[in-house]
Amino acid sequence: MTALFSPLELRETTVPNRVMVSPMCQYSCEARDGLATDWHRTHLGSRAVGGAGLVMTEATAVEARGRISPEDLGIWSDEHAAALEPITDFISDQGSVPAIQLAHAGRKAATSRPWEGHDPLQPDEGGWEVIGPSDDPWPYEDGEAPPTTGLDQDGIEEVIDSFRAAAERSLDAGFEVAEVHAAHGYLLHEFLSPVTNHREDDYGGDFEGRTRLTREITAAVREVWPDDKPVFVRISATDWLPDRDSWTVDDSVRLADRLADVGADLIDVSGGGIHPESRPEYAGPNYQLRYAERIREETESDIAVGAVGGITTPEQAEAVIANDRADMAIVGREHLRDPYFTMTAARELDATDEIEGPPQYRRAWGF
Repeated sequence: MTALFSPLELRETTVPNRVMVSPMCQYSCEARDGLATDWHRTHLGSRAVGGAGLVMTEATAVEARGRISPEDLGIWSDEHAAALEPITDFISDQGSVPAIQLAHAGRKAATSRPWEGHDPLQPDEGGWEVIGPSDDPWPYEDGEAPPTTGLDQDGIEEVIDSFRAAAERSLDAGFEVAEVHAAHGYLLHEFLSPVTNHREDDYGGDFEGRTRLTREITAAVREVWPDDKPVFVRISATDWLPDRDSWTVDDSVRLADRLADVGADLIDVSGGGIHPESRPEYAGPNYQLRYAERIREETESDIAVGAVGGITTPEQAEAVIANDRADMAIVGREHLRDPYFTMTAARELDATDEIEGPPQYRRAWGF
């Protein structure tokens, strides 16, 4: 069997192949209410029709102030879960596994959409007060950051409760996988990184303190998520800031084992985002694969690892799995260019007998 089309067993959940649709923000809740729209149904559903083994939502805010933009998707009420349920039903009907990324934007919240400038929004402009490890705002080059509140102990408990409740609603909505978003400079990454975490209490200081919130939230999600279904965590493996004290791949290896201890099943390995100067060293093909590979090789646990970043061809995706460099090929922008990437891969890898494909499309795809 072609490695890319081999199933992945995580607990008692079977992902039919190793292609995952990366969470990609769509900024398309036009009513600014966080409710899924026809856009989300089409965007996610078409990738399931395209054959991806696992289809994950964009960063889905666990509370209203956790959105990046006012148009972001949310899961902070039963109404949000109900709006997502038809999407999970459709994804499942196509044979794909529906997954949700649970997120909180922290101090990077309250901005306009990228195509509208991605500028900070003040409360009187449709924005809101944002939260972080401290009251240090995101260092915008242009525009004043909205008011930033450093979380006290009560605030931390509220955030943990929000992730737990969001996981419960996600389960009700039909999702099979829950992913905790701890990457890209958003709230949990802000606690992980010494670049942004200057706290002196139990949630700051050394590695143990800075990783505490991510570990506690992962444990809270695991607590309400069924034992037979997997929990993922997305991390930034490195801050890409070698000129200062920052989060490193060594930290990520260590964290992966600690997350396995609290019930995580797969580490979704990305990078950067903690600061405007946090840029990739090389944005070429597979440019983050080396981080996923290190975590997979050096962790003491048997936690699975997903690789993302510059995977654009079927041959690349196949090599990632066949060479045991990662357990899952996470494909983002190429899925925007080709919603049927997995079916394309089946044809190019001469593996059409290893994927069913939608019967409505078999005439065209040769399945």
